[in-house]
Amino acid sequence: QVQLVESGGGLVQAGDSLRLSCAASGRTFSGYAMGWFRQAPGKEREFVASFSWGGGTTNYADSVKGRFTISGDNAKNTVYLQMNSLKPEDTAVYYCALRRVAYASSVVSAYAYWGQGTQVTVSS
Repeated sequence: QVQLVESGGGLVQAGDSLRLSCAASGRTFSGYAMGWFRQAPGKEREFVASFSWGGGTTNYADSVKGRFTISGDNAKNTVYLQMNSLKPEDTAVYYCALRRVAYASSVVSAYAYWGQGTQVTVSS
């Protein structure tokens, strides 16, 4: 059974940085793809960034490109989301997700496994 556990959220000021972690357990994830999504109150869940374990391929939403960086540590089965220059509009619950294929996706329904989410709040 795959389990994903996020951590690292919190309350910060605009311009600050945070690093989210997503620890995966249950099996080896080499060759699979993982993504970070977020959901603000009253809004749909949206794509933030994705990472393919096999080739290290990354992809970002336009709204975070240049500010956020996704990376993975295969030995720790952990994916990170480094968030710099945070803005109030980045406030949301952040979720990590995994899909059992090599290629990542920006589509919510493409991911079968989800973490419980971690709150990120950015004050102005």
